[in-house]
Order: sequence, then structure tokens, then C-alpha cells
Amino acid sequence: MIEVKRPKEGFLSVFAYRMAPKEELFTRGHRACQGCAAALGLRLAMKAAGRNTIVVNATGCMEIVSSPYPYTSWAVPWIHVAFENAAAVASGIESAIKVLKRKGRLDPSKKINVLVFAGDGGTADIGLQALSGMMARGHNVTYVCYDNEAYMNTGVQGSSATPYGAHTTTTPAGKVKFGQGYWKKNLPEIAVAHGIPYVATACPSYPLDLIRKVKRSFELEGPAYIHMFAVCPTGWGIPPAYAIKAGRLAAETGVFPLYEVEHGRYRLTLDFEKGLKPVEEYLKFQRRFRHLTPEMIKLIQERVSAEYTRLKIMEETTNRPDYRSIAGI
Repeated sequence: MIEVKRPKEGFLSVFAYRMAPKEELFTRGHRACQGCAAALGLRLAMKAAGRNTIVVNATGCMEIVSSPYPYTSWAVPWIHVAFENAAAVASGIESAIKVLKRKGRLDPSKKINVLVFAGDGGTADIGLQALSGMMARGHNVTYVCYDNEAYMNTGVQGSSATPYGAHTTTTPAGKVKFGQGYWKKNLPEIAVAHGIPYVATACPSYPLDLIRKVKRSFELEGPAYIHMFAVCPTGWGIPPAYAIKAGRLAAETGVFPLYEVEHGRYRLTLDFEKGLKPVEEYLKFQRRFRHLTPEMIKLIQERVSAEYTRLKIMEETTNRPDYRSIAGI
């Protein structure tokens, strides 16, 4: 019998469903589009969070598809809030739990997770100030941004998380404009700048990595921010069956690197010994990028390569034994 040797990541991708928790807390019956990676990401995140979790859900795709009155896909306490105040409401819930424990109305030893789900519009744009306040005050809340790179629920309008050059209904590509005219806002680095205990990027195409990072966010005391890449076949113009492939290509090309920052120390959780694939492999099968010229693709490649190099340098620098003394922290 011939032994077939497989890369570790390939093994995990095939058998991940066997290794994940079995309980479903984001359940069937929701009305997400075919191939929606955000819905898959929420399902995986809830497996990591567990039943003792209160979910705060900002207005957006996942709120709309999971709660058409009188139905719900949530098997935990769940509250729908406005675009702009998910982090503020979560801060209030976390504070209330502390008060109830102090007054003896809740068991002080009981761990109750407070988890926010919000899209890139509700995070990068409308809700950024509330998120900043939550992190600055040190609330023990995990905030997950499911980033599908536009306001998909209301018609694929561009957000500040829309990638450079992408066609949306508010950044249309044509003779006058070439699509989104500025670079994607780097939300994980904004979170890192707040000095919080844990920041990570994740993608449902790598399910065990996503689950582990959500679990880790609840193990640490204090605010945590997880930026989850959420492929949107409807808004990006790709076949639903390509959602997982698109997420993997985003990581393999460096467009969306997978890393975590724990107490200021960077770690790439997925790196590639043979180097990154060209970004063109990720861009070429998406309708939102079909207008890009070779010059624009080259510009994007240079930006992606530079950012990945920066992350590698940060990983090497912040994991030096003498890093904290050198940095004065």
C-alpha cells in the first residue's frame, strides 16, 4: 500500500468538519446567498464561542438574513442594533454583566462571552468611533468584522474597506473612473494601535484557524478584534462554488494575509515557503476587477508585496527576546 503524503494544511482543510465542535449555534434556515462566506464564518465563530455567549449584531447582511420576523437562526441570546453602535451596546452588556456579578445576581465564576458581528460598512465607516471607544476603555468584548468589502445588503456600494480598483455601484469603472480610487483601510492595524491584547485576521476558507483565533480571543482578558475575510459571490461577480477558492487565493497571494498580534507580538499563522502567488490569480476571475489594466495590476502587486514584507519584518522584530526592552515597553 502506497502512503500518500499530504501537506498539513491540506489535511486540515479536508477533515476540518470532523475536528470542529459539533453544536450548531448559528443554525440552518437563514437566507444568505449561495456561497456566502460570511454565513459560514459566523457558523464557525459560534462553534468557537459556545452557548454561553451574547451576540450583538449590527445592521447588515448577516442581521437581515438571520432574523426575518418571526424567525431566527440564532440559538443564543442575540440583539440587533444599528449600524453605528454595535460596539457601544456590547460595552454596555459587558459592563452590566460585571455589575450583576458584583451584586451576586450572577455567578461570579460563570464565563459569559460578549461577541459582536458587524460588516465592513458598520465597522470601517459608520461604527468606527464606537469600536475605538470600546477598545480604548478595555471592555472584555470580542469584535468580529465580517469583511465582504462593500455595503452588500443595500446594493454593493463601496466602503472604505473596498479594495483599490474594485467596481461597485458607487465606484463604477468606466471612461472617467477606474473603480475604487483609494487603498483599503487597514482595520487590523488600527486595532493594534489601540494596544489591545489580541488582534487577528481570519478566513472561513481556513476553518480551524478561524475557530482557534475566536477561542483565543475569549481566553485573553480585554478587548479583541478579529477581521474576517468574507467572500461575497453576489457582490464580487464569481460563481458561488468559488467562494472557498477565492478565500484561499486571497491568502496565497498575500491580498489578505492571515496573522495574529498578541500583546504586541506579530505571528503569521499561515506562511508560504515557496513564496506568494501573483495577485493576478486572485483578481482575474472576479467581475469587479475585470477592467483592471496591466499597469493597475502591477501597482496592486507592489502594494501587496510591500505589506507582506512589512508583516514579516514585524513578526521577526516583535518576537526577538529583547524586543520589549528595545521598544521601551
